Amino acid sequence: MRTDCTLDRMDLRILAELQRRGRMTNVELADAIGLSASPCLARVKRLEKAGFIEGYGALLRMEKLGDFQIVFTKVTLADHRREDFVRFLDAIRGVDEIMECHHATGGYDYLLKVVARNVTHYQSVMEGLLERDIGIEKYFSYIIIKSPIVKTHYHLESLLAAR
Repeated sequence: MRTDCTLDRMDLRILAELQRRGRMTNVELADAIGLSASPCLARVKRLEKAGFIEGYGALLRMEKLGDFQIVFTKVTLADHRREDFVRFLDAIRGVDEIMECHHATGGYDYLLKVVARNVTHYQSVMEGLLERDIGIEKYFSYIIIKSPIVKTHYHLESLLAAR
């Protein structure tokens, strides 16, 4: 992935629009940012090639599909050598229920976001990980009751304002 691409104000506007409405046509995007279609498409292709745009997808309303359980899980590994971290990450990478994994500070090693059918399903996922002997010393589960605020895009203007 190339990252030697310098972003200007127009690139940031393109990224912001695509976050909000990734399905828009190039003509709609060009109109939204005040650029003609051909240069707009060239910029999008450059941003994709440079790795700023990872992909495009649909945001699903999971509650329309049924009841699911979201669980945040703090995981502490027994040992902290490089190979211990690699072994853990290699093992969880293929677990469909693990939606996010964040290496963190603050008394634990990883924060996982797990989406399961229910608490019983979540527990079977965790028991399966423990049985695989991938270095988990302990874990703490936080069952999510409600998520009143979930944002789906970054506010690029304020995040990059100081640059």
